Amino acid sequence: MAVVSWKEICLLTGLVVGCYWNSLFCGFVFDDVSAILDNKDLRPTTPLQNLFLNDFWGTPMSEERSHKSYRPLTVLTFRLNYLFSELSSSSYHLLNVVLHAVVCVLFLHFCRLLLDRRTSLIAALLFAVHPIHTEAVTGVVGRAELLSSIFLLAAFLAYTKSKGTDHSIVWTPIISTVFLVAVATLCKEQGITVIGICCIYEVFVAQGFTLPMLTYTLLQVLRGKDGFPYAVLQTLLKLIVLIISTLLLVIVRVQVIQSQLPVFTRFDNPAAISSTPTRQLTFNYLLPVNAWLLLNPSELCCDWTMGTIPLVETLLDPRNLATVVFYGMLIQIFSLFLLVLYVPSMGFCVLVAHGFKLLSQRGGLKKMSWLLMGFLLTTHAVKTFNRNWDWESEYTLFTSALKVNRNNAKLWNNVGHALENQNSYERALRYFLQATRVQSDDIGAHMNVGRTYKNLNRSREAEEAYIIAKSLMPQIIPGKKYATRVAPNHLNVYINLANLIRANDSRLEEADQLYRQAISMRPDFKQAYISRGELLLKMNKPSEAKDAYLRALELDHTNADLWYNLAIVNIEMKDPSEALRNFNRALDLNPQHKLALFNSALLMQESGEAKFRPEANRRFLTYVKEEPDDANGYFNLGMLAMDANENEEAERWMREAIRLQPGFRSALFNLALLFSQSRRELDALPVLEELLRYHPEHVKGLILKGDILMNHRKDTRGAKACFERILNMDPSNVQAKHNLCVVYFEERELQRAEHCLVETLAMAPQEEYIRRHLAIVRNKMAAISAAGQPIAPTEGGSASDKQQEQQPQVKQEEEEGQGVASGAGEGARKENNLRKSSPKESVSSQGHGQSKKLDALIM
Repeated sequence: MAVVSWKEICLLTGLVVGCYWNSLFCGFVFDDVSAILDNKDLRPTTPLQNLFLNDFWGTPMSEERSHKSYRPLTVLTFRLNYLFSELSSSSYHLLNVVLHAVVCVLFLHFCRLLLDRRTSLIAALLFAVHPIHTEAVTGVVGRAELLSSIFLLAAFLAYTKSKGTDHSIVWTPIISTVFLVAVATLCKEQGITVIGICCIYEVFVAQGFTLPMLTYTLLQVLRGKDGFPYAVLQTLLKLIVLIISTLLLVIVRVQVIQSQLPVFTRFDNPAAISSTPTRQLTFNYLLPVNAWLLLNPSELCCDWTMGTIPLVETLLDPRNLATVVFYGMLIQIFSLFLLVLYVPSMGFCVLVAHGFKLLSQRGGLKKMSWLLMGFLLTTHAVKTFNRNWDWESEYTLFTSALKVNRNNAKLWNNVGHALENQNSYERALRYFLQATRVQSDDIGAHMNVGRTYKNLNRSREAEEAYIIAKSLMPQIIPGKKYATRVAPNHLNVYINLANLIRANDSRLEEADQLYRQAISMRPDFKQAYISRGELLLKMNKPSEAKDAYLRALELDHTNADLWYNLAIVNIEMKDPSEALRNFNRALDLNPQHKLALFNSALLMQESGEAKFRPEANRRFLTYVKEEPDDANGYFNLGMLAMDANENEEAERWMREAIRLQPGFRSALFNLALLFSQSRRELDALPVLEELLRYHPEHVKGLILKGDILMNHRKDTRGAKACFERILNMDPSNVQAKHNLCVVYFEERELQRAEHCLVETLAMAPQEEYIRRHLAIVRNKMAAISAAGQPIAPTEGGSASDKQQEQQPQVKQEEEEGQGVASGAGEGARKENNLRKSSPKESVSSQGHGQSKKLDALIM
């Protein structure tokens, strides 16, 4: 095997970088979203062993909804990308470009086995720039193809060294081959196909047999005229080792997928569920279609499913001629065995390079052949570079696909999804509706229409669309399982319809029936249990909600969101200790679970137990690191500091909460309360002014402001305005009424104060302090009358004329921010949990304002 020089390696690498450098500016699109953005297996918090238990998309292989694509080593490389750059798409694309360059170099090594130095380089250059590779290189999920090809080529190159100089068997390369094949298969399933290529290479290249020679040898053995030649026996031994290795790999693969095939629908692969001969004719027709794309990659499309290629249903279909011609030519082609590689383009590139060699050997065509090859490489490189821009975003990718193929409902749906992600719902709706026209029985398209109508607040149209989608589902037969007939995401139509109608409290039972229908069709439908649990809470059935979540946890006990939701149910059932235990389980699984951090800390704070304060403080601090712009986190840190009498810390956290959320009602009030407690009443006044500017009807703020104005500013007029404003809003407010009576007394309007206290006592006859204060006023009036003085308003009174008594404490009882877990999704993408808020703004146990009371007056 000729050596590959550094100059050739640099040439190939430079060409790859030149063609693909702009892919670094592309994002995560199409299948990248599920494999990268939504895949928890990439996160460092996920145990490494999960990579070998889950499929390519992060779904446990044991679940029927699993895609059964077992590629743990590919996912491991994604995880390494995440470790270094988290979800920065550039690093993922950069590694793909590097891997493509490695494949090109290995392919050049391979070509040197078959072609001369110049021709093999031409084949490798063509492979490096061919536009059909953009899907494998620019699409991040194409890494499975790249990695598998690297180990596949390495396995084949290792096998070529299994024949010794004396024609003996060298076992080390064979063992290496089997190992590399196993690794290639763990990157992508196609890796196992290299075993077949090795077998073909062994017979026709390494041993130099031809079909006539093999036929003659076999006939001689059958006639008993001769035994197997030694070379044939050696070949058979090596082939037996390769075949047994293949069978073992297949057995292991079957065990991994637990002898289950993935669930596909007619929308994913219409030919696969068609009857004979449609299935066979269509599958065979796909070969010349792909061959044409290799020859003419001018119209590339990211998705060829659904109605892209109409089924070939009869032998009279003229497209069968293309199949016949393809197979006729293929039989004559040397590189037939390469059509299973990454992808058929390797064999194609070898053929083109070989054709170039034949043309260039003819004197009159030598210059022309070089011009044609130069033109081909240049146009392919330009096409590849431009094609990369199609992968910049989901919108650019799918709109480019629609230019090639307008009969694929999935493409219309995906453009709609891209617009939906931009909150352009009206435009998205047009694409979703077109998808239903292209394929009227596409359940997913009708679901998309329904979801978009819902986002546009057009509930009636949304319900109609969901009902159409539901009517396309198979009829429910009690006790029958539909796992092999219904795609799991299609069952979301029951979830979506139920989520829509449950907004009407009179239709809660109807929504519950839909959840139960989904569960009856698929008992392992985790999302149905989650959504039903939320509904049951709304129906005030916490025990049944708890059962629903426990059933979901049986299906997925490692789901932190489910433990969180169960904790919310525990709170509803007045079991805070069990709630805290379940919050802690959620945090054990996901230490950065933001809602569990927030609500568990709040639960600790609300318990009032000092022993919980350090941990509650730590969790709130962790929460604000995760959500630095959420004012609620800082507010609750401030409340904890108030409980601990750490006034400076409390002030700092409250001011940060107000900075992030101007007009934050509870933060403003508690900050003013903090100043009042710290004998900084005059500092509290501007805070209260800000509070009342945003919330002019804030009763407790008005009470506190009136108290400060009266006690510390001696501004009875301002205090009176505060208390009168409260009574205008709520004439039955006893505290404001009483404090207004106090203002009258301060202003020496004793008759008015008496009348006011009589009215207040009628409102709250059980309040002894009002009765006592009324007696004080009357005694004062009697003393003045006895002295022969008129009872009339005068300008104030001496502070020595009276004693003061504190009013009952002013308590903070506001509810402000909500901690919300995401609700059940509308079908697409991503696994979801209960939308439920539990946090309430905590009340400082010492928080109070002062309002004036009257006690015994000394005359």
